[in-house]
Amino acid sequence: MKFEEPAGQNLFDRAKIVGKSTPRIDGPLKVSGRAPYAYERHDVAPNQAYGWIVGSAIAKGRITAMNLADARRAPGVLGIVAATEHKPVGTSRFNHAPLFGGTEIAHYHQAIAVVVAETFEQARAAAGLIRTEYADGEGSFDLAKVAPGAPLASEKLPDYNRLGDFQAAFASAPVTVDQRYTTPDEAHAMMEPFATIAAWEGDALTIWTSNQMVAWSKRALASILGMPADKIRVDSPYVGGGFGGKLFIRADAVMAALAAKAVNRPVKLAMQRPLMFNNSTHRPATIQRVRLGAGRDGRITAIAHENWSGNITGEDGENATLQTPKLYTGANRLLENRTAQLDLPEGNAMRAPGEAPGHMALEVAMDELAEALGMDPVELRIVNDAKGNLPGEPEMKISDRNLERCLRTGAERFGWSARKAAPAQMREGRKLVGLGVAAGYRAAPTQKSAARVSLGADGTIAVETDMTDIGTGSYTIIAQTAAEAMGVPLNRVRVDLGDSLSPVSAGSGGQWGAASSTAGVYAACVNLRRMIGEKLGFDGDAATFANGHATLGEQSHALSDAGALSATGEMEFGAFQKEYDIGTYAAHFAEVAVDAYTGETSIRRMLSVCDAGRIINPLSARSQVIGAMVMAAGATLTEDLHVDKRFGYFANHDLASYEVPVHADIPSQECIFLDTLDPMISPLKAKGVGELGICGPGAAIANAVYNATGIRMRDYPLTLDKYLDRLPAIA
Repeated sequence: MKFEEPAGQNLFDRAKIVGKSTPRIDGPLKVSGRAPYAYERHDVAPNQAYGWIVGSAIAKGRITAMNLADARRAPGVLGIVAATEHKPVGTSRFNHAPLFGGTEIAHYHQAIAVVVAETFEQARAAAGLIRTEYADGEGSFDLAKVAPGAPLASEKLPDYNRLGDFQAAFASAPVTVDQRYTTPDEAHAMMEPFATIAAWEGDALTIWTSNQMVAWSKRALASILGMPADKIRVDSPYVGGGFGGKLFIRADAVMAALAAKAVNRPVKLAMQRPLMFNNSTHRPATIQRVRLGAGRDGRITAIAHENWSGNITGEDGENATLQTPKLYTGANRLLENRTAQLDLPEGNAMRAPGEAPGHMALEVAMDELAEALGMDPVELRIVNDAKGNLPGEPEMKISDRNLERCLRTGAERFGWSARKAAPAQMREGRKLVGLGVAAGYRAAPTQKSAARVSLGADGTIAVETDMTDIGTGSYTIIAQTAAEAMGVPLNRVRVDLGDSLSPVSAGSGGQWGAASSTAGVYAACVNLRRMIGEKLGFDGDAATFANGHATLGEQSHALSDAGALSATGEMEFGAFQKEYDIGTYAAHFAEVAVDAYTGETSIRRMLSVCDAGRIINPLSARSQVIGAMVMAAGATLTEDLHVDKRFGYFANHDLASYEVPVHADIPSQECIFLDTLDPMISPLKAKGVGELGICGPGAAIANAVYNATGIRMRDYPLTLDKYLDRLPAIA
């Protein structure tokens, strides 16, 4: 099926299941421990051995020798795959750094060996007996040092990145802001580690793993191992958090596959927590310069956003300018993104890559402009809302945009009118109280997606697709879609996800998963409806499917009358979508309290108002947004991978010293979804929210801290050492 024109009225506009808050159908399995995650798949392959990854102790250079004798003699050891004895594996377009690179070391904790033993403890103990000698090489580990020489990430920039004469417009603007902001390297730190069980049957490989994008990973693993993709099966039904870190095949899968072949047994392997920070991917640090020029009426006439980041390849850094041309008007603009080469672990996708740190700079600069103008920050954003056509893209229409409504709804709901414009004026005992706001934008892309939907002889519906559920509620929204389309109760639908033997879906990433995968399920349901009609002698497209029956005129049949049937369907998205900027929008508000004596900052409440089309399951969508708020709070107040610039590694590579927020840190979180529909995105008119929720809340918190204290901090995270000596005097 092709989605070639905007969606008209359809069955989802009369929905009884889609759009309703629905408890997660996988919830009982998860809370009872019956939903097995990758490392817990004890029954998928008999006689599983245990693997332990050994990571490099240097960041740059080469291995000169590895003494493996003691490890091989250790109790229970079945085999060792070591860099000095095994040729490097290949690479893929999904990976920037080598996952097992032989004796050449590209970054700290790069996998250099895997030890396999009968028990976990034996594998771990034997790994500690390996003695490795290195020749250190010179590496580049300091972004601030190399940023001035970083090249433009692409010379082929869109026209809207350079409009008019920014320099002249900025110089003549009555009110200007010119500030520098920094965000640090950040870790995904998901609860479930990277984990894989690998087993070979002849020349065919199966991995039971934790991964967001099954089809991508199957192709990547084939490229890395130099084998046909059709000889690989990837199975990932439950994922305990991904956030972009599990979009791609990582060292756990590669090393488990190599180890299983070496010992001729299935091998299970979980990457130890310290390696997760340096061995896998992270969000690269940024240095951002934002310049805004405006008239006295607040209308922006000049806007520049320049960004510097780094990566191990010198390419594909953290482009923090992505949201800027989409949020605000400005006839004269300059957007530049530069990427330096750094020998740190690989930087790659992390929830809202680019936009998350980009909002943290842009939306603080907007607050600084509002203060310089003496204008309310909410009104400034509304005045400069890029409605209609985006600047520099006259042929591009905006599909459905309600940012102003988000801001006004949020301001009323949050009690914004109680905010005092002058900072450090709201006090409650020893607490300095402040309110902050930020706007948010995140694109709403779609990807081709397929599914198989089967009708059982008893009238039940089964859905199979390689779509994954990374804790986002995919099982439930897919079941809702199938139940609605086939006219059966939700409890009559079974959903099987994450197996590469199933039809290829969009996968979970880029905020495209919900919109794309449900559209693919709908396409399969349309085909199944037609098959049922053919079997029973009526037009399946014209019939109404409800209450387990198909009805057309005077003719009505129970679905079970058709017997067992199965249909595969695929949704392809038409070229007409390229004529539209299809985005999601949000207004984020935060209230903080800062202890006037100790400087301790606490978040009291947060609110996000989101415009994302039809919300398929408001309950799980809310969970997505409040989870994103928590991640934003961490990025703003605590999270910072400290780079040891002498030795080139992240020093705080554990959850004891890499601090993330907990539930108690944010007592009140609220999420409001506008009742909007976007007919340009899919038949369901629904867009994602998983990444929108992290685009802006960090800046809202930072702006609230300034409103509370009068101290403007532009280097994240906003830790106590950066402002304790600047707190207002205690009366």
